[in-house]
Amino acid sequence: MSEQTVALERKIVTAIPGPKSQELHAKRLKEVSHGVGAALPVYIDRAHGATLIDVDGNQFTDLGSGIGVVTIGHTNDAVVAAVQEQVAKLTHTLFTVTPYTPYVDVCELLNKYTPGNFEKRSALFNSGAEAVENAVKFARKFTGRGEIAVFDHGYHGRTNLTMAMNFKAMPYNSGFGPFAPGVHHVPMSYPFRDPEGMTGEQAAARAITYMEKRVGASNLAAIVIEPIQGEGGFIVPAPGFLRTLGIWAKANGIVMVADEVQAGIARTGKWFASHYEEGFEPDLFTIAKGIAGGMPISAVTGRAEIMDSSHAGGIGGTYGGNPVAAAAAVAVLKQIEAGGVLEQAMRIESVLTSRLGAMKAKFPVIGEVRGRGAMIAIEFVEPGTHNPNSGAVDAVVKHCHQNGVLVLNAGTYANVIRFLPPLVISDEQLHDALDVLEAGLANI
Repeated sequence: MSEQTVALERKIVTAIPGPKSQELHAKRLKEVSHGVGAALPVYIDRAHGATLIDVDGNQFTDLGSGIGVVTIGHTNDAVVAAVQEQVAKLTHTLFTVTPYTPYVDVCELLNKYTPGNFEKRSALFNSGAEAVENAVKFARKFTGRGEIAVFDHGYHGRTNLTMAMNFKAMPYNSGFGPFAPGVHHVPMSYPFRDPEGMTGEQAAARAITYMEKRVGASNLAAIVIEPIQGEGGFIVPAPGFLRTLGIWAKANGIVMVADEVQAGIARTGKWFASHYEEGFEPDLFTIAKGIAGGMPISAVTGRAEIMDSSHAGGIGGTYGGNPVAAAAAVAVLKQIEAGGVLEQAMRIESVLTSRLGAMKAKFPVIGEVRGRGAMIAIEFVEPGTHNPNSGAVDAVVKHCHQNGVLVLNAGTYANVIRFLPPLVISDEQLHDALDVLEAGLANI
């Protein structure tokens, strides 16, 4: 779909969901596992930029980007062209049997743009959870240790190991155990809920004390942390927290893993969210979501000596770094490299923080506005308190959905709305969507 075929604007022409979506949803309930949920049961037919069009002709402004996947925009022209060209040349062959160029090109670009002034290597996989699993494998192989530290409010995936790494049981973990052993949950820096005045260094000292006493530094293979927590509610740790953890990890031979699945690849206005913490230099990065404009691919990138520690054949997988997905990733990464994309994230931050800040001043149900770039959230509270207010989130999300704005909830307490718009969204589209949000706030 090109911009010429349809006006890219919010437009509601039927009830939500419309009759065709209702018919499809009835079929879905018959054919698809009920364990696969649906936040908004409208069935999308096509999309472009920041606009989704359902089978009934309703047009939604997308402030979720497939939970941060189509950062570059839906049906980005360069991604579509790269996929079309590659799928006609080579659809698939296993890279560990007969290699191909796009896989190497993705690794070269990631090695160049991840933080850290050291020699790097990369390996490609399919999903964020798979990248996290493999980062743990690399860390364990390199250190000869087995224990892993993760953080309260964190989210890392839906595989057995990554479920053990998640903080919140519902809906991701409940009933699916037992989980992989050797995973330890550590207190996170959460400025909105930490004791007043707690610095990043103090929060890090709290976490380090826990790791030293509960696990033992000499037993830890890796610390895995999201520089900005995604599902946890876009929690931005206090300045100094990440740097202090990294210094302690390095001093104790522990691999520092930055899980940048949601925050990486231009989402925050820098290549990676880790860039924001001066002196923070992770050893490994897990990368997925925004890397390929909607095609399934992920990566682990990091220090060459860690990435080379596995024996040949120990790392890989049938579809990891598939040539079509890799070609899409190259198209995305080259657009960021060419310039202008990071600036769009900062433009969006300016609009979101200004508008949401004004709403916070107007509506005491908003306790905090936080985030970076095009990764901004609002946390809802019972007015005059810090008590979580998930009911307000439910009401506002429902209002937005019924009026053609796709927003996502988040947070350990289900009291956060997160904004992850495609970076191509126009100021006009964004302001229009925020007008809908504000009307929803006025009605609760």
